[in-house]
Amino acid sequence: MNLETLWKSVLAEIELSVSKPIYRTQFAQTTLVSLQQNIATIGCPNALMRTLVESRYYSLIKNILDQRTKTNNSLLFIVSTKKTTLTLNEAGPLFSQSTDYQTVDTRTTAKRLHIRFESTFETFAVSTSNHMAYAAATAVAKSPGTAYNPLFLYGGVGVGKTHLVHAVANVILTKKPNTKVVYCMGEEFLNEIIEAIQTKSARQFKQKYRKAELFLVDDVQFIAGKQTAQEEFFHTFNAVHREGGQIILTSDRSPNEIAKLEDRLRSRFEQGLIVDISQPDFELRVAISNIKSNEMHITLPEDASKLIAANMSEARSIEGFLKRLSSESLLKSVPITTDMVMSLLKIKPEENDANGHKNNPRISPQELLEKVAKHFELKPSTLKGPKRDRPIARPRQVVMYLCKTELGLTLDDIGGLLGGRDHTTVMHGVNTITHELSVNGSLRAAVEGIKQILWV
Repeated sequence: MNLETLWKSVLAEIELSVSKPIYRTQFAQTTLVSLQQNIATIGCPNALMRTLVESRYYSLIKNILDQRTKTNNSLLFIVSTKKTTLTLNEAGPLFSQSTDYQTVDTRTTAKRLHIRFESTFETFAVSTSNHMAYAAATAVAKSPGTAYNPLFLYGGVGVGKTHLVHAVANVILTKKPNTKVVYCMGEEFLNEIIEAIQTKSARQFKQKYRKAELFLVDDVQFIAGKQTAQEEFFHTFNAVHREGGQIILTSDRSPNEIAKLEDRLRSRFEQGLIVDISQPDFELRVAISNIKSNEMHITLPEDASKLIAANMSEARSIEGFLKRLSSESLLKSVPITTDMVMSLLKIKPEENDANGHKNNPRISPQELLEKVAKHFELKPSTLKGPKRDRPIARPRQVVMYLCKTELGLTLDDIGGLLGGRDHTTVMHGVNTITHELSVNGSLRAAVEGIKQILWV
C-alpha cells in the first residue's frame, strides 16, 4: 500500500469520527509525506493548521494509523506544500492564502452594500463551538433561498455571527454581482421606518427592502417591542421569502428568548434553521490570534498567541488587544516582544508557565473539577475514582475536555487530576466530547453553562 492510498484510508476513518465541517477544514488538505522507521510525517498546508491538528487530534490519527499499519507509530507534523489528493474546492481551506479572488467590481459592490469583502469563509476559523453555523452558512451560500431559509444565528459578542453573514454575501456577490443585497442592523431598520413615516417615504422604504434577493439583518432583537417596526418587518419577511429570497438573521439570543417579540415573527424565525455559536475554546482563540495578527501584518513572537488566548475569552477582545499591541509597537518604534505582550496583559513574567498560562489562573484545575462535579450532582472524588458507568464517565470526559480547551493543560496533567489516568484515555475523552458537542444539543448547553460559571 503506497502512502497516498494509506492516507486516504486513514482520512476515510477520520471522516467518520468528526463532523463534516471539521473534516473539510482541518483534515482534507493534509498529506502523509513519509513513513519511515515507524515515524509518520504528516504535512499540513500552514503552521496554524499544523498546530490545530496536532494539538487536538494526535491520538485519533495515531490510533487509526496504527490499526492500518499494524505497528506503533510516532507522528511528526510539518508544514508541507506537497500537492494534496483533494482539490481546493473539496478541501475548503481553514485559512485563506489570499483574499484577492474577488474582482474589483465585486469588491466595490460589497463596499457599497456595507459588506466587508475580507470576511470570507476562508478567513473563518472553525471549531466545535461554531462549525454547525459554518456548515449552515456555506450551504446557504451554495444554494440561497433553498437550503435554510431563514438562517438564524445567535450567540454572544464576537463569536463570528457577522463574519458568516458577510461571508455568505461575498460568495453570492462573487457568483452573481448584480444580486440585490440588503444588509442592515436591527436598529437601522427601526430608524429607517421612523424616518420613512416622518418624511412620508414609506413607498421607497418598502421598495428597498421588499425587493431584496438577499436580506441580511444583524441584531434583529432590536425590533422587539416596537409595534410599527415588527409590523413592517413581518411584511418584509413575507415578501422576500415568498419571492425566493434568502434571509439571514443574527441575534444575541434565540427567537424563543427574545422578549416582546411578536409570536408571528417568532414563528417565522423558527421555520428555518436556528444555530447557536458558543464562545471560542482555547485552541480556537490561538487560531484567531494568529489569523488576526496576519491580517494586521503583525509579527508575534513565539507562543505569544497562546499567551493571548490564555488570558482572553472573546474573539473581539483578542482583536482589540492586537490593535493596542500594534499601536504600542508603532509608537515606540520597537518590534513586538513577549515582554510587551505580557505588559499589556498586565501580568508578570514569573506568573506564566511554558504554555503562556498564568500560574495563578482565573480558575484552577481542581476548581474546574469541583464545578463540573457540582453541575452533574456528583462528588469530585467520584470523578477521580475507577467507576466507568456512563453517568460518571461522561462528566469525567467533560472535565477532560474543559481542562484541555479552557485551561490548556497537557494530557498527562489532566490524567493526574483525574486519578492517574493515562494520556490515551484523556485524549479519547476529549475527542468524544468534541464529537458529541456537534450532535448533542443538551450536552452542548450543559458545557456552555459550565463555561459561563467557570469565568464569572
